[in-house]
Amino acid sequence: MIKHRLLIILGCVCLALSLEAQNNKLLNSPSRKLQLAEFAIANLYVDEVDEDKLVEEAIISMLEELDPHSTYSNPEEVRKLNEPLQGNFDGIGIQFNMVTDTLFVIQPVSGGPSEKAGILAGDRIIEVNDTVIAGVKMSTEDVMRRLRGKRGTEVNVKIQRRGVKELLPFTITRDKIPVYSLDASYMVDDCIGYIRINRFAATTGKEFVDALHRLQKEGMKDLILDLQGNGGGYLNAAIELADQFLGRKELIVYTEGRRNPRAEFDAKGDGDFLDGRLVVLVDEFSASASEIVTGAIQDWDRGVVVGRRTFGKGLVQRPIDLPDGSMIRLTVARYYTPSGRCIQKPYESVEEYNRDLIDRYNRGEMLSADSIHFPDSLRYKTLRLGRTVYGGGGIMPDYFVPVDTTMYTDYYLALRDKGAIVQQNLKWVDAYRAEWLKQYKDFRHFDREFEITPAMLEELKALGKTLGAEYKEEEYQAALSLIKAQLKALIARDLWDMSEYFQVINRLSGSMNKAIELLGKPDEEFLKR
Repeated sequence: MIKHRLLIILGCVCLALSLEAQNNKLLNSPSRKLQLAEFAIANLYVDEVDEDKLVEEAIISMLEELDPHSTYSNPEEVRKLNEPLQGNFDGIGIQFNMVTDTLFVIQPVSGGPSEKAGILAGDRIIEVNDTVIAGVKMSTEDVMRRLRGKRGTEVNVKIQRRGVKELLPFTITRDKIPVYSLDASYMVDDCIGYIRINRFAATTGKEFVDALHRLQKEGMKDLILDLQGNGGGYLNAAIELADQFLGRKELIVYTEGRRNPRAEFDAKGDGDFLDGRLVVLVDEFSASASEIVTGAIQDWDRGVVVGRRTFGKGLVQRPIDLPDGSMIRLTVARYYTPSGRCIQKPYESVEEYNRDLIDRYNRGEMLSADSIHFPDSLRYKTLRLGRTVYGGGGIMPDYFVPVDTTMYTDYYLALRDKGAIVQQNLKWVDAYRAEWLKQYKDFRHFDREFEITPAMLEELKALGKTLGAEYKEEEYQAALSLIKAQLKALIARDLWDMSEYFQVINRLSGSMNKAIELLGKPDEEFLKR
């Protein structure tokens, strides 16, 4: 009995000592130290302080010590970040451009609130809820804030319409407006299809499958998947897309971190494009989810990658919601391709990391594959054919295509950056929309027959001069094919949609032309390098 009591007493003593140790650890923890410092400043500092701002800045400073992708967002930033990835927002549903301080409607969203209310392409919105927004140098963000609002609420606008003297009043009932992640899909020729994705959002998988089925009905056998400029998005959307191409149980990506054990994501093997030949277009702005899809396709020898080395963003962020609606995106793991390549490029400092693309250009990497060197330690083999691929930062394409800088002269850049090209395009579309749509029954006729005339180019040069773009004949001639293609593509977009824009502009793309060349080779040569 005495022995039993001694054991109980010893147990109680150990428990008390353990609790005391835990309490001491908690009291002496770095988080307690930070909490006490904030409490002291808020309650004892000589002047009044903004406690919320202090805490925000402390969080931001802590995250800056970690990696370039661990970030803090306030509640408003969280809302703006989520909208394009969730696939919709509340608003009136128009594509617009601000031209000389006037909101010009390019197209109302099909089936959206503005189209239902009677808003037409070419209309100018002059007033919103009795506030003049034309000619007052209002920012695009301010205009959008006035037009957006909760679903079911009303906004009153006054429209200036070509051929109508007085302003036309409209009441538009706001609704959910879809935000599409698929820019374009079309047939390049009788058997090659093209799909361009601008981000990986909640609706990307469905958008892709719908476009894929439509192209397959038109006879598509081979596919060009364009991920150029795609900065990423949802991991699940990337897995959904890769699943369309890979066989059952084939690994798409795995993640691993200090407190996050290895998690693998496999293909189901029931995708709708398991057999056709596939080319993926990438560039230095293709990042994150784009690199996951590209890496999986390359590692399994499922397709050919064309373009330039991708960005190299392979860190997994976990969103941590804070009580006031703000959010921390904390890096918790790294992405790895099926062959084991780490996608993430090095990040010794945020400044160096942010300078990386400029450094690549200065090293000549954008112009020649020979300027890119990988150590043997970063060499990997693809899983079917044993082709050599490299890790250590981004996905290196199978076929390198340099940036074509010859057409991007200073004069062209001045026309573009000072708004001359966009403004001139909108003037033409405003003046000739009805005439062109009557003359060209569909895009196919427009694409074959329409040309930018010398008179139109003179108008552009004259507008450029008024906007401060100094004319330089040699630079104009060097950029002429690009200027004409861009003008025609913008007109096609405004008369039809983005797919028509890319059908025109892609003809100048070196990566696109390389993809078409590769798809013209026999099957046995397609995956050879």
